[in-house]
Amino acid sequence: MPRKQKEIKAQAFTVKATMKNSVVLGPPPAGAYRERPAGPTTFRKFYERGDFPMALQHSSKGNRIAWKVEIEKLDYHHYLPLFFDGLCETVHPYEFFARQGIHDMLEHGGPKIQPVIPQLIIPIKNALNTRNRHVICNTLKVLQHLVMSGEMVGEALVPYYKQILLVLNMYKNMNSFLQAESPGFDSQRNYKLGTSKGEPVNKNIDLEI
Repeated sequence: MPRKQKEIKAQAFTVKATMKNSVVLGPPPAGAYRERPAGPTTFRKFYERGDFPMALQHSSKGNRIAWKVEIEKLDYHHYLPLFFDGLCETVHPYEFFARQGIHDMLEHGGPKIQPVIPQLIIPIKNALNTRNRHVICNTLKVLQHLVMSGEMVGEALVPYYKQILLVLNMYKNMNSFLQAESPGFDSQRNYKLGTSKGEPVNKNIDLEI
């Protein structure tokens, strides 16, 4: 009785792959959706130095930012890009201060926001490129608020669509639950998102168009 030859695992397009007892392995994962952790952010550096005029205020309704100056008097060209840089953060309290600080400034910015748009593109792109589901969804919420924050803001984003929509297009039709797809996602947080990632992505695209 002939002895059965042991199968050899081989990569495609190699000499081993042509042997009779070889098993050709499939292609490796492309890694398009693999998380890409961001390095230390400038936002964290400024926060740890105490350069932001704010503090954490606890209340019965949850945490909020206690600003030490009137938000309308802040230098938006300086502070708003720094807060957007903090969108890559996933650790408390940096994540909270960055996210809430952005929403507070967008709420009170008015005409100060539109001139700062070019400085916000790189931080937005960096946040989306982390491929972190939680970071992406927070960034989508910020983009929705940004578009609605003032006149001509949506139009000012048009020249940068290619830089933003590339990553959004990857997740546009992804209807999986966030909890299943995002390890460590805390469904008990007060900024819990909907059930589908495709939903906020499509909403963002509609707003920007």
